[in-house]
Amino acid sequence: MTSRLFGAIEAGGTKFICAVGDSSGNISKRVMIPTTTPEETMPKVFDYFKEIQKEIKLASVGIACFGPIEPDPKSLNYGFITTTPKLPWRNYDIVGKVQKALGVPIGFDTDVNGAALGEYRWGAAQGLDTFIYLTVGTGIGGGGMADGKLLHGLMHPEMGHIFVPHDKQKDPFEGVCPYHKDCLEGLATGPSIQKRWKVKSALDLPPDHEAWDLEADYLAYAAANYTLILSPKKIILGGGVMKQQPLFPTIRKKLIAYLAGYINQSLILEKTDQYIVPPGLGQNSGICGAVALAEKAYGE
Repeated sequence: MTSRLFGAIEAGGTKFICAVGDSSGNISKRVMIPTTTPEETMPKVFDYFKEIQKEIKLASVGIACFGPIEPDPKSLNYGFITTTPKLPWRNYDIVGKVQKALGVPIGFDTDVNGAALGEYRWGAAQGLDTFIYLTVGTGIGGGGMADGKLLHGLMHPEMGHIFVPHDKQKDPFEGVCPYHKDCLEGLATGPSIQKRWKVKSALDLPPDHEAWDLEADYLAYAAANYTLILSPKKIILGGGVMKQQPLFPTIRKKLIAYLAGYINQSLILEKTDQYIVPPGLGQNSGICGAVALAEKAYGE
């Protein structure tokens, strides 16, 4: 019996990754399309899947999308990208357009909730009902599950825009967030590191540069806040900035210090390397998550 196949779209701020996947998390036929404007990007997405559909019957398509989005199926604006700073994409009905072009059921959520779902199905969050996935790259976004359900409420989590202590004597940098200046995203994204330290890429800085201790500071404060508010059983940290591996042990050490023994759990006090972890799927968390969203839309 042939495994059912799903279309997957990881819609990111700089690129769309389109692929085909199955219920085991196997990914094939992957392509990358630059994110420019809907008029330029989306026809390429449609054409890619229409060619696929000539050979393969897709059961459904999942879209793990940059945001903010409207994820509530009861809303008149369900399936829209909403107040994104990427102006050409503001108020764009991505679900409606994909559904009209491809004629299959569509699963839809944020890129980070999608990545969290991918990690739950096949990665570092297998067997957990409550956890967080945070990506630290061009922006900072967070998703996850509580009691086995993806996090939604009034809309969806915006974990990158929390406020963390900002010692302006230690770090006078004003931040890069166009909305809040020095929220977490404003202080700890790749672009903030580039602008603060005047480099082309955050990863151009050597592992022993003071930038990384400061970065670990902000991410450890964030992890402490998420720990206290949501009580996750694991915090998964992905994204391009986290490729600087010395960040992980420093974040773990600072998290223990900032919680100051208040959370009396061995997972944090003695096994922090099992609490703050990299993605089990590596760079595939998002695209695998889109496959898992497609699965859900089909009803599997």
